[in-house]
Amino acid sequence: MITIICSTNRNNSVTRKISLIYQQMLADRSIATDIIDLGDLPEDFIASALYENSGKNETFNPVRKRMKESEKYIFIIPEYNGSFPGVLKTFIDGLEFPGTFKGKKAALVGLSSGVQGGGLALSHLTDILNYCGTSVLALKPKLSRIGSAMDGDEITNPVYNELLKEQVEALLQF
Repeated sequence: MITIICSTNRNNSVTRKISLIYQQMLADRSIATDIIDLGDLPEDFIASALYENSGKNETFNPVRKRMKESEKYIFIIPEYNGSFPGVLKTFIDGLEFPGTFKGKKAALVGLSSGVQGGGLALSHLTDILNYCGTSVLALKPKLSRIGSAMDGDEITNPVYNELLKEQVEALLQF
């Protein structure tokens, strides 16, 4: 099972659209996936599922279990303020450490409305995942100016589509 993490809690996000596109690319290869959309997290998980409350939030615990059981992850990461969304770091802090990520593999896709494609966000998350014992795939597509590369729920930029296809292939071999 490959778990796709939609790394924002923003409503109607492009991140969600890219997560669904990625899921379809894997389904076309008959690969089972699961999407964890951070917009679906319990509103109180910051206060009720972290630190001394780890494992005590009955709504968050199934998400923790899904993450721990996955062998590979795909993080679809929008750039927020030069890094990734704070909800993603908080989500990671709520997971079992080191059991969730140790010895696992991850692929990262950066999104931005600007020109850098989330490069700093990808670097920051790579550092965190490496610290947690996760190997991160070197191919990290940076999809800049994502708004102009989309038409509704479709990516119209052929280079972006090709980059995602290449990453899917590399992830399956990883």
